Amino acid sequence: MSNKHPVIVVTGSSGAGTTFVKLAFEHIFRRENINPLIVEGDSFHKYDRASMKANVKKQEDLGNRFFSHFGPGANLFDKIEQTFKDYGETGGCDRRYYLHSEEEATEHNQRLNTDLNPGEFTPWEKVGGGTDLLFYEGLHGAVVADNIDMAQYGDLKIGVVPSVNLEWIQKIHRDDTERGYSAAETVDTILRRMPDYINYITPQFSQTDINFQRVATVDTSNPFIARDIPTPDESFVVIRFNDLDKTPVDFVYLCSMINGSFMSRRNSIVIPGGKMSLAMEIILYPIIKKMIEEK
Repeated sequence: MSNKHPVIVVTGSSGAGTTFVKLAFEHIFRRENINPLIVEGDSFHKYDRASMKANVKKQEDLGNRFFSHFGPGANLFDKIEQTFKDYGETGGCDRRYYLHSEEEATEHNQRLNTDLNPGEFTPWEKVGGGTDLLFYEGLHGAVVADNIDMAQYGDLKIGVVPSVNLEWIQKIHRDDTERGYSAAETVDTILRRMPDYINYITPQFSQTDINFQRVATVDTSNPFIARDIPTPDESFVVIRFNDLDKTPVDFVYLCSMINGSFMSRRNSIVIPGGKMSLAMEIILYPIIKKMIEEK
């Protein structure tokens, strides 16, 4: 952990909504004129798109049907840990990009004078000079396992954790609309990832400082036939604080500001799903402001 070079981590499984949380942070950064170094979790995958498909097939041929992007076999866990450590100590680290689309490939090819394709990585670059903090968003930001301890280097760790059925509904719909996958293909992916989900994704949420967990208020008992993703107004968000000394919050003020909210435990507040952005700004703004002041 570092006061001079803070590291903020937002972690959650695929389709959990970490990108939504990232946007909320970006609003705070922009309003407060904070210059973050943004690091994407996908850049720490071990294999590019083509190589990952080949390795999944290779592992299946060897009898391993559980090789996935959720586990250590397909990720550079040690590199994530080193990135957080380096930035906390020096304010700089290595960074590369995973190119998700033609637009991203074109942008970085122009910048780097390269000829890369979607699904490939840019070269590693030394970055960080002049930035106020590191902001990581991805699958793995608080892993503590197999001689890896990323969590120790995160100054503020946020977990985004929908109830599992809601998470699966969101993933099935996203994979269909954005990637053209059938529901059966997505279910196969969910099953392949399950051991790594249990061993490497879920345990992170015991390491995070604040968790935002969306819970649907409509029937999601069979996520594999759900036609629609429950809307924010069809859900509540449970916000849990791990250590109120580290991340203090005025629950009375928060409940007065957000209609329909209530405390469910001494360290937890429940809010209407449509108020999640407002709650995040109220909660996170003073924490980040203090972080910058203490630099």
